[in-house]
Amino acid sequence: MAKPKSPIIIKKVKKAAHAHHGGAWKIAYADFVTAMMAFFLLMWLISMTTPEQKVGLAEYFAPEAVSLTTSGAGGVLNGNAIAQSGNQSSGSRPDMVRRDPAAPRDAANGTAGREDGGQDSAGDSQVNRPAADKQAYHSAAVSIRQALQAMPEVTPYLSNLMIEATDEGLDILIVDQHGRRMFAEGSKVPMDPTRVMVAAIAPILQKLNAQVTISGHTAAGGRYADRGYGPWELSADRANVVRALLNESGLSNDHIDSVVGLASTEPYFINDPYMSSNERVRVSVVFPPPPLPTEWTP
Repeated sequence: MAKPKSPIIIKKVKKAAHAHHGGAWKIAYADFVTAMMAFFLLMWLISMTTPEQKVGLAEYFAPEAVSLTTSGAGGVLNGNAIAQSGNQSSGSRPDMVRRDPAAPRDAANGTAGREDGGQDSAGDSQVNRPAADKQAYHSAAVSIRQALQAMPEVTPYLSNLMIEATDEGLDILIVDQHGRRMFAEGSKVPMDPTRVMVAAIAPILQKLNAQVTISGHTAAGGRYADRGYGPWELSADRANVVRALLNESGLSNDHIDSVVGLASTEPYFINDPYMSSNERVRVSVVFPPPPLPTEWTP
């Protein structure tokens, strides 16, 4: 007897796709690759820059940090003075030759007190004078930076002008940088940005009760076509040209103390006197000596 046919059962299994995880990892990976590319590009640029360019970058991204108060009396910044708590100098050079003060200020500022232990009004003014002078010089440094930043034509040359408020007064350096000269090579003729920046400095220096010393400097190893014209003549001529530009722009002659050419005797970079950044003109604004007390007058 034949067996009955059993029914054929077909099972259909549906395979579901895996859940979608999103593309957030792709964004994170792209950010990581971009950061690594930027890092290696930065390392390559640093390895390709010259020491002069590194100095210029450091000066450009490290401006002097100052904090303003309203305790001024209408000085260079029209009533704004510099708070002592905010005075910070950046880009200072330990190897830079500075002019020594003529005499210790503490001794010069000392006055005879009264019998009750106080000081008279003249003594108070002499004691407070150095602090007022420092505020004026810091204010002048800020004013010069603000004036130059308002001139788009000199923006690429801002790192060529270094301004530093020191214990002796104010130092302004007009420095050659790689690819950006302030004077024509081997010549006393200033470039156009040099003229513009010196003209902006003059009115601010005129407001200061100070003496200005201008010194020219050259790098070592320079070659000169004329045997009768060398680094001494070139450095002196450049300093005198800066003096003339300051005079034309508002700085009177009674503010000029001296104009000298020092050739390569005082390099800015002592370890490398051949570096082009040693080519510079230095404008030093020095505190005036405090007046002697009446009892010390001969």
